[in-house]
Amino acid sequence: MQISRFFSVSFLGLLLLGCTSYQPQPDIRWISIPDLAGSVQGRAPMAVGFDIDDTVLFSSPCFYYGQQKYSPGSDDYLKSQSFWNEINGGCDRYSIPKDVARALIELHQQRGDTLYFITGRPYTEGEQLTGILQKTFAIVDMQPVVFTSGPEKSRFIRERGLRIYYGDADSDIISAREAGARPIRVMRAGNSSYLPLPDNGALGEEVLVDSQR
Repeated sequence: MQISRFFSVSFLGLLLLGCTSYQPQPDIRWISIPDLAGSVQGRAPMAVGFDIDDTVLFSSPCFYYGQQKYSPGSDDYLKSQSFWNEINGGCDRYSIPKDVARALIELHQQRGDTLYFITGRPYTEGEQLTGILQKTFAIVDMQPVVFTSGPEKSRFIRERGLRIYYGDADSDIISAREAGARPIRVMRAGNSSYLPLPDNGALGEEVLVDSQR
């Protein structure tokens, strides 16, 4: 998702939702939900992890709102504690859950896997993101959201023993590999405020088909 995903100008906004048509490219290691289910069939329950912005939630509306309120025309809002207090404090009621996230979470819950959500957002007191995710995706055994305050997540992935990690950014893929987890790319929506869009599959990772929505 670069010094910090949240405090660099290149960040711009984390997130997704895709209305655009995407033509699969033959040189990418595409994987479908059925393929994924088959690859873990028969394996004991495991711990898996998800990035949040542009992976499970299309949260660009919250980031666009924050920019208009705190720093119209610039990315300075990403340095504002008030912005992070507000976005973590309930703005994600207006973020749009991704269809692919619903399918992945349903698959892993049916298997009895433990789910973790790891985000590069900074932690703020009174965060409501954990509760919003639990309600939105009907998560039975909800773990508190892990806030890393930046794109480096390998330590957090390793400490929780994650076997699979889903993310939209190159930093997610790299962090998962460094931690010994299986990285799987969820495509960022073409209308995300977090630009430029990544080059899906460029790191040799598996990429979920039609996962921009």
